[in-house]
Amino acid sequence: MTAIRQGHVTGALLGVLWMAVVAVTVAVAMSFATGAGFRPGLIGIFVAGLVSGLAPLYLPNRWAVSGLMLVLVAVLSFAGVGPVLIGSGAGAVAVVLSLMVTALAAGIGLCAILSGVRPGPLTRHVFEAAVIRFLTGFGYIFFTAIVIIPFYVMVMTSLKSQQALLQNPLDFSLDLGRGVDLFRSYIELFRDFNFGTYLWTSFYVSVLTVIITLAFSIPGAYAVARLRFRGAKAFSRGILLIYMVPMIVLALPIYIGFSMAGLRNTIFGIVIIYPVTTIPVGLYMLQGYFRGLPAEVEEAGLMDGLSRLAVIWKITLPLALPALASVSLYVFMIAWNEFLLAFMLLDDPSKFTLTRGVTMLNSSEIPRQHLMAGAVIATLPIMVIFLGLERFMTKGLTAGSVKG
Repeated sequence: MTAIRQGHVTGALLGVLWMAVVAVTVAVAMSFATGAGFRPGLIGIFVAGLVSGLAPLYLPNRWAVSGLMLVLVAVLSFAGVGPVLIGSGAGAVAVVLSLMVTALAAGIGLCAILSGVRPGPLTRHVFEAAVIRFLTGFGYIFFTAIVIIPFYVMVMTSLKSQQALLQNPLDFSLDLGRGVDLFRSYIELFRDFNFGTYLWTSFYVSVLTVIITLAFSIPGAYAVARLRFRGAKAFSRGILLIYMVPMIVLALPIYIGFSMAGLRNTIFGIVIIYPVTTIPVGLYMLQGYFRGLPAEVEEAGLMDGLSRLAVIWKITLPLALPALASVSLYVFMIAWNEFLLAFMLLDDPSKFTLTRGVTMLNSSEIPRQHLMAGAVIATLPIMVIFLGLERFMTKGLTAGSVKG
């Protein structure tokens, strides 16, 4: 460990590792964007990594390091041993862009990672800080790729023509010359496959699920958090146990019961069963928040002559708005993305939810780009809602963590 905690050794090691991360990222990104054969080069990664890891120890700033890396990466690439090897079919713009991104990401990234690292022995604090910065950068890139790549592939595939998809299914570049025809799959889904109805059905079913869930969760969670009655602790613990029961275990009894009651293949049946899966979530989330609210405020309202229901309506609920917003968003996402119950209970295409409608596209008779377009239509609204309201969800989930 002492040998590793030397400025030159640490810089060289982290330089090679970071260059490997950058090279793989650039190669994958450029391959997806252009359809050409970009791939990492081991020799270039090792050589450029050593230089980029030692350069920040001696050069004055990140721009000097980036300039050096740009020259080095260009020389190695034209020699055929660059950190990112470029296959046939890549245009000049793609080649230049890959070189610039590789050099800048390596230079600027390593200047940040090796901040405070100097030639000679390093303190434990400086060494560990550099390693943590490297792991943080790697984690951001890795988890971002896991999220973005599937969505990118889904979107790009949905915008391709059938001919281009058959010629090269792995080419995710776009032919912008097609104009409006790029969105042909989306137009046909709404025109020929009734996706507008599916979208509306999923929306109002999800909204109704939120309303019913809150109507049952608010009084239940308040009772567990504030009122004293026999079995309160058992009820509180049982809420989570109910939620932990896999839905697949209940699928057959639900199917039989709904068939006998005439509720199968009806929107009313879906609206009844969805809250059954979300009410335990709402109860569990809200009871923790209600416990965190100061009881003295409610007691003051009771002393002023308000009834218990009036206290809940005028005092507790306004204070619990962040929690109610987060529960509503979470329940809405559960209802919007629910598939098993919709697949099991709905057979009439005119009553399909969006997830059930997307499943219908998984057929050899329907082009793959239509399936991807349906997946984008199902994913994009809930993604926009989540990103727009994420701060409210985070605030609601953490607001009740500290009592008083």
